[in-house]
Amino acid sequence: MERELVTREGVRFEGIQAGAMHGVGAMRMARGVGKLLAGIAGAFAILGKFKPDVVFLTGGFVGVPVSVAAWLRRIPAVVYLPDIEPGLALKVMARFATKVATTAEASAQFIARTKMVVTGYPVREGFARVTREQARAHFGIGLDEKVLLVVGGSKGALSINRAITANLQALLGDAGIRVIHITGTRDWQEVRAAREALTPELQERYLAFAYLHEDMADAMAAANLAVCRSGASSLGELPFLGLPAVLAPYPYAWRYQKVNAQYLVDRGAAVLLEDARLGAELAPLVTQLLGDTERLSAMRRALLTMSGRDGAGEIARLLIQVSTQVQAA
Repeated sequence: MERELVTREGVRFEGIQAGAMHGVGAMRMARGVGKLLAGIAGAFAILGKFKPDVVFLTGGFVGVPVSVAAWLRRIPAVVYLPDIEPGLALKVMARFATKVATTAEASAQFIARTKMVVTGYPVREGFARVTREQARAHFGIGLDEKVLLVVGGSKGALSINRAITANLQALLGDAGIRVIHITGTRDWQEVRAAREALTPELQERYLAFAYLHEDMADAMAAANLAVCRSGASSLGELPFLGLPAVLAPYPYAWRYQKVNAQYLVDRGAAVLLEDARLGAELAPLVTQLLGDTERLSAMRRALLTMSGRDGAGEIARLLIQVSTQVQAA
């Protein structure tokens, strides 16, 4: 998936090997060690050819061999922690890093103060240009309509997608809500079949897509409320646009999504709904929230006060600072 996204932007892509070693069986762990060593060798060679002034890292275990290779070559590294709490791989990368950029101050309990720099989340440039008026015109939605955005992620969130398709009549017809539903590629055929079973009138109120690239900012700007997982982007994109959300943390991916969700909930910016309760409680909760304009306004204000407006710029400045300091030394 990363290869497709990177090459789509016209950026050269180099792949290396990496393997998981935490929370897996003995055989897979052994294979993971072999892949890690091969990845370190591959990254060491790539860094030798490219000769970077600084290495920028984020994400899971695939970054570990790069961080080790950078340390071996004495190249400074900046690690970005998008979530509140780092996973094991990012904790390892932070040990080898010169600085660790974070989305929020709340990460200070996990990252050494001497390394941590709060930069905010690097939101894509398109988010800064979009307006609700333009976004709704793009999707053919009136300015006075109540709009729900449902995001299942790049691959899909089956429980969220099914909770929505099971309640389409209640949401579209009974409550009169317009729904923009981004299903992810895995569940697209099932959701498309559910849409085709609707009456033409309800189909008009239900905009379903497998995936959105450039239009994602428009979809978020057009909405009054979102339903989504609580991955790292929820800490950046929701506050940037002031979009209140019902967050359903993915229950099988350690605990980082729940930590992210709780961070927003504690600040009055979102509502948490456990994955197991989606089918029974999502539709009435969404209907109630969209009918409570005062609460939505309060959530929107809370989100906007949390937003760092130039996360990408802050990270870029940190990268330049780190590389300059090393060169000066």
